[in-house]
Amino acid sequence: MIKLKPDMAVKNIFHISFNALVDRGIENIIIDLDNTIVPWGDQKIPSELYGWVKAAREKGLKLCILSNSSRERIQYFASRLGILAASKRGKPFLRAFKSALETLDGDHNNTAVVGDQIFTDILGGKRLKLYTILVEPISRREFLGTKAMRLLERIVANRR
Repeated sequence: MIKLKPDMAVKNIFHISFNALVDRGIENIIIDLDNTIVPWGDQKIPSELYGWVKAAREKGLKLCILSNSSRERIQYFASRLGILAASKRGKPFLRAFKSALETLDGDHNNTAVVGDQIFTDILGGKRLKLYTILVEPISRREFLGTKAMRLLERIVANRR
């Protein structure tokens, strides 16, 4: 059985230690978009996000957005942040995560997944034996289906 427990849980992306990831051999980060790096549905990029991306690059890390959002939305953020975007969507399906790994030229030994949802980000990462990091959602505003899944997430979190 695939465990749904992330390898690490932090408040937000700014609490991720790049040094700790590099020390683990991590070279690549697959990162979710909505409610992980920006509020759901928002088009604004916070200035501190640019700094976070720059700091990741300075540590030698490559970033790739993997999201179930529209391709246009994903490309909008990837191009403005100067990072990669996976060509396939559909988390937690393997094809989506494999697309991100191919884009990064990474593998399960050197890639981490960062996201705010257990049943998409963490489950997908665990299925490929990637290092997983769960962040708290930035906003309470989100897709209706996601809100329903949050109830299941709470049940899973309480059984760990």
